[in-house]
Amino acid sequence: MRFASEASFDGVCEQLFTLGEIPGVLWTPAGAAGTRPLILMGHGGGQHKKAPGIVARARNFVAECGFAVAAVDVPGHGDRPKDEEYDRIATENRARVDAGEELAPLVAGFQALVARQTVPEWRAVLDAVQGLDHVGTGPVGYWGVSLGCGLGVPFVAAEPRVGAAVLGLGGALASAEAAARITVPVEFLVQWDDERVPRAQSLALFEALASAEKTLHANPGKHGEIPAFELDSTLRFFARHLG
Repeated sequence: MRFASEASFDGVCEQLFTLGEIPGVLWTPAGAAGTRPLILMGHGGGQHKKAPGIVARARNFVAECGFAVAAVDVPGHGDRPKDEEYDRIATENRARVDAGEELAPLVAGFQALVARQTVPEWRAVLDAVQGLDHVGTGPVGYWGVSLGCGLGVPFVAAEPRVGAAVLGLGGALASAEAAARITVPVEFLVQWDDERVPRAQSLALFEALASAEKTLHANPGKHGEIPAFELDSTLRFFARHLG
C-alpha cells in the first residue's frame, strides 16, 4: 500500500493511495490515532472514488462520527486504465438497448461480471486499510448505491467483517442470490420513479435480503435524486450499528 498525497481540511485528513494497481482514497479524523470503525464506499457507474456524493458522505462520516472511510476506483473508472473487455461489453449493451432490449437485464449481467474482480480487490483493500495504526480492526460498514449496490451486495455477502450496510438503487436480477446470504442490518434506498432500475426489481432485491433487521427507504424521484436528508438517516444507522 503506497500513499501518494495527504491533505487536511476542517478536521478531515484525506490520503490518496494505491494498493497494487488499485487507486483509492482514505479519509480519517485529522491526527487520528488508534482503532475506529471503517466504512468502505462503492461509487456509482461512470463515477469514481472522489465523486462529489462520495466525498460529501465520507466527510460527514468522519466529522460527525469519527469513522475512517475508504473508496476505490472500480475497473474502467477514475484513475484506472480502460478495460477493453468491459468497454466492448458496454458498447454492445448500448447497441442492444438502442435496438429495443430492456436495460435492466443487461446492466445486471455486466455488474455480475465486474463483481468477480471487485470482490477480491475490495477484500484486499480492507485488509490493507485495517492494517494501518490510525484505522485498526474495528467494526466495518459498507455504503453503495446503483453500481455500488450491484458490486456491493456480493461483497457484503462474501465479507464477514462487514457488520452493517446501506444499499440501494439496485435490482434483484444480478444480486438476489448473493442477497440471500446477507444477514447483517441493511438500510435500503429506492427511488420510486427510477428510470434505470424497475421498481419491482428493487423491491425484489430488498425482499431477497436475509437480514433480520432491514429497512426500506422509498422516496419519489428518479435514479439520481436521493433526498439529501437520507444522509442523516445513514449517519444514525451506522452510528447505531458500528458505534
